[in-house]
Amino acid sequence: MSAAGPETGGAPDGAARAASETGPEEDRRPPWAPPALRTGRMEAALRTLELSVRRRLDGLLQGNHLGLVPGPGTEPGEARPYQPGDDVRRMDWAVTARTTEPHIRETVADRELETWVLVDLSPSLDFGTAACEKRELAVAAVAAVAHLTQGGGNRVGALVSTGERTDRLPARGGLAYARTLVRRIAETPRAPEGTRGDLAALLEQLRRPPRRRGLAVVVSDFLGPLDWERSLRALSARHDLLAVEVLDPRDVDLPEVGTVVLADPESGRQREVHATPLLRREFAAAAAAHRESVAAVFRRAGAGHLVLRTDSDWVADIVRFVVARKRNWSGGVA
Repeated sequence: MSAAGPETGGAPDGAARAASETGPEEDRRPPWAPPALRTGRMEAALRTLELSVRRRLDGLLQGNHLGLVPGPGTEPGEARPYQPGDDVRRMDWAVTARTTEPHIRETVADRELETWVLVDLSPSLDFGTAACEKRELAVAAVAAVAHLTQGGGNRVGALVSTGERTDRLPARGGLAYARTLVRRIAETPRAPEGTRGDLAALLEQLRRPPRRRGLAVVVSDFLGPLDWERSLRALSARHDLLAVEVLDPRDVDLPEVGTVVLADPESGRQREVHATPLLRREFAAAAAAHRESVAAVFRRAGAGHLVLRTDSDWVADIVRFVVARKRNWSGGVA
């Protein structure tokens, strides 16, 4: 429900849901959707998720994109011909002299990267009207991050909060531990409706005590007030930062279904309204303004911004993000 009431078109601080919408059924899921994380089928679902991440990401990224952190490393890689836009500081003058053609030296990403994933599983993510719930998409995002950052001496840890409880999973390396981490996040009990998350406090817990420089990934729908901006910017001062925004179509647009119930799962408030064309336009405008405010916070913090939607192919969205991120760093063109 809107924080200021739907009549005023205020930005929604919870997921707008129709009373008749109960979420996608398993047999209607498109092939790219993450598996349903249900009790009794959790092990099979997580195995399916891992196979999907490994096969599709490895196949689409073709091994040339080693992770989510762009930038030069300390290990020299192969030399290649200079292209307009390349950083001249990476020029390999020895190869250039031998071939009489400008070459630059590629570098391999630094090893022993420590990644911390902050996962917001507050009640606003226990919702979905398209291919999956936002909660399931958040778990899929964690699985992708774990896959893209593993290898060498890399470690991954997590801070998981439902608003009711917060779990800290220590940073460790290895495929077995990555599987355990994803499983524990997927099995995190849901908080009762009416529980409000505190993203600012969660960011502070990730920031303190200070850790060695690494990658911090924040997975949330970022609904509600932007009182977490200061904590996010403080976190980005020490770490490379990636924000994964998980959205459902009903977070940004009201359906044309007549009477609809707007609910804020983190406060328990509900309001029944008639989805008139004017209300739908005001809701869409308020939601778009909120999304732009969130994106502006990420830009000011220097964070990467990846948007995943429950009605979109999330693996393809991750691939496009990683490729664009690498290209922007190298100065290459499409």
